Amino acid sequence: MAEATSDQLRVRLVTPERILFEADASAVELPSKTGYMEVLYGHAPLMAELGAGDVTIHQVADAAQAGKPTRYNVSWGFVEVLPNRVTILASDALKPGEIDLPRAEQQLDRGLNLWKQAGESVEAYDEALRVISEAEAKIASAGEADTSH
Repeated sequence: MAEATSDQLRVRLVTPERILFEADASAVELPSKTGYMEVLYGHAPLMAELGAGDVTIHQVADAAQAGKPTRYNVSWGFVEVLPNRVTILASDALKPGEIDLPRAEQQLDRGLNLWKQAGESVEAYDEALRVISEAEAKIASAGEADTSH
């Protein structure tokens, strides 16, 4: 087994139920609550709140991976970035092929109904946006999984 090169990030993606990914990578793209960010080796340390969207992990190309990035759809949580390590603590994470598209569409409908009923309540409005954002991210991720076969 080849030793990891010193310019690789150790990436770990964890949910409360399981460890989904733990390996070396050259880069990681992930959704923070304020937008997507890319992390490379040597990145300044930071903590950020995750949003809903896809985490894309770029591993060194080898015969098994054929240079294709690994993707997971995540919903909320936190990321810790250190110069040589990225730890993603997601409340939920799925491979795009694991997403139940009809259920995600129902979630989107529920979010839109919450939006309509929010009225003057900032909390209800924020919850509706959270539900809609999560559903839209799942639908987009599942759609990309269908086109990559």
